Amino acid sequence: MCGLVPAPSSCNIQHNNNDGEWWRRIDRWPRDSAKYANRESSMKFGAVCFAVILVASTTAHAVDPESVPAPKRTKLGQYFSSQEAAGFLNNNAAKALFLDVRTPAELAFVGMPTMVDANVPYMVEPDFPAWDDAKATLKLEKNSDFVSEVRRRLSEKQLGPESTVVLICRSGDRSAAAANLLAEAGLNNVYSVVNGVEGDLAKDGPKAGQRAVNGWKNAGLPWSYTLEKKKMYKIDR
Repeated sequence: MCGLVPAPSSCNIQHNNNDGEWWRRIDRWPRDSAKYANRESSMKFGAVCFAVILVASTTAHAVDPESVPAPKRTKLGQYFSSQEAAGFLNNNAAKALFLDVRTPAELAFVGMPTMVDANVPYMVEPDFPAWDDAKATLKLEKNSDFVSEVRRRLSEKQLGPESTVVLICRSGDRSAAAANLLAEAGLNNVYSVVNGVEGDLAKDGPKAGQRAVNGWKNAGLPWSYTLEKKKMYKIDR
């Protein structure tokens, strides 16, 4: 019987009329094996590096509470970046409530994240328009129905006051104020998306004055300009 690497004299092997070529092929096997082993090691190393980069890119979006500007800070000190919020909600959709706390008019003109469970505005337009001189815009007033509507939406999803609530607004100010109001009402697992749906204003460059720095939309996260009736505030309640 022939061995794994038989000698020409012990087996009837066709050598293509070139014994030297046969032996050169045998001689190359150890080198080829080493080459393939090195290639496999390189592929494994590359996979490990990719995993490290992936983890690093995820943790790079972690929000340091100390870095959050004062108007966006909450009593609970719990924050998500847009990317973190999307990742969390993607894995915990049934266990958390994701609320857009902007006004219904904002949603109608700008759209909303597709992952949002409902629109529960923290502030609403008054019955009669009024001007805010300090902000140079139309005034908004606090929604007296906010906490009760959040509780209703939690119950509708079969969740309780201990469940995670994620709030998002235009740029993080209203969601922070809304989180504080919910904390005062006994809901302590509330997170604010610090840069909101549109993000912060660019301070310089060609897009200075535009909301082009960060936020849900600028991150390319799921977005829709088509509203869903069941998600809207006080529609067929």
